[in-house]
Amino acid sequence: MLFAFFLVCISAAGASARIGVVITVGPPPIPVYEQPICPGDGYLWTPGYWAWGDDFDDYYWVPGTWVLAPEPGFLWTPGYWGWGGDSFTFYDGYWGPQIGFYGGINYGFGYFGVGFVGGRWDNGHFFYNRAVANINVTDIHNVYETRVTNITENRVSYNGGNGGISARPTPEEEAAAHDRHMGPVAAQTQHMQEARSNPQQRASMNQGKPPIAATSRPGEFTGGGVSRATEAGGRYAPAANRGGSEARPGAANAPAHVRDLPPAERPALPNTGDAKLDKKLQKQQQKQYAQQQKEREKLEKQQDKEDKKAARQNNDAARQQTEQRHQQQTQQLQQRHQQQSMEMQQRMAAPRGGGEQRR
Repeated sequence: MLFAFFLVCISAAGASARIGVVITVGPPPIPVYEQPICPGDGYLWTPGYWAWGDDFDDYYWVPGTWVLAPEPGFLWTPGYWGWGGDSFTFYDGYWGPQIGFYGGINYGFGYFGVGFVGGRWDNGHFFYNRAVANINVTDIHNVYETRVTNITENRVSYNGGNGGISARPTPEEEAAAHDRHMGPVAAQTQHMQEARSNPQQRASMNQGKPPIAATSRPGEFTGGGVSRATEAGGRYAPAANRGGSEARPGAANAPAHVRDLPPAERPALPNTGDAKLDKKLQKQQQKQYAQQQKEREKLEKQQDKEDKKAARQNNDAARQQTEQRHQQQTQQLQQRHQQQSMEMQQRMAAPRGGGEQRR
């Protein structure tokens, strides 16, 4: 009964981890990149941003892209990260007739922290500010030019908290959030999912300099319309407990290497009262233990080899990337083996047919 109660607690913790992830480390700075040329009339720019993947505990970059407005007169208010006192929360972007508050974040390309100066609607047509937007005037003629002085070099990507932007919404920006508006269109959602599924877009892999920083159209992650980040917006060194959830105690002290894991304990011998069944379960236990040991040894050798290679390269960024990958591998291995052992214990504790059910 105690073991069953423990399994229920573990299951509840897993559900909590999927539902309420507490992110305590801010996203990397906004990377430096060029805006791809606008693909056609009616496309509006939606800036890139750092999103969070709670299934792999890391920020990933969603490339900026040109998107067709859902209806004439609508503008895009970007989403932003804000500090809420004990964690970071992402406030989703939306389409609406007015630009709302987006944290004071300087996303560039007309989104310099307040409002939008990259273009405007006029009689159902969108006119582009060629001083800000990358427009081919041979194909698009509804343009104008208004010079904008963007003097800030601040590439911080979140509002509030330690080191964050201190901007607060104006009454007009607050009103925009309550005006008629709609969330991201399907193309934007698919674009985000594409970025999420690409490991190279994750901060731990690209060190804040994503290989796909912007695209000419949503979801087009290859070809001439892709813009790479030319440099990271600043140094990003995630803490050891980057973004872990409350339902995963000990994540702050996660082992960085397989050799840092404690020695695996041999499972206790089964004692169900049925000698034949005990013998069968013991064989299963021994097989599982041997397989787990084999997996640990294999991963440890691989990590040792990669450590030596990174040391020879004498590249701090590459070494840090290798260390972060090893920490993730080690944590995944540990969690998988713990889950396997609990499932084995659960089979041992399950009531067996032909005997009296324990209460």
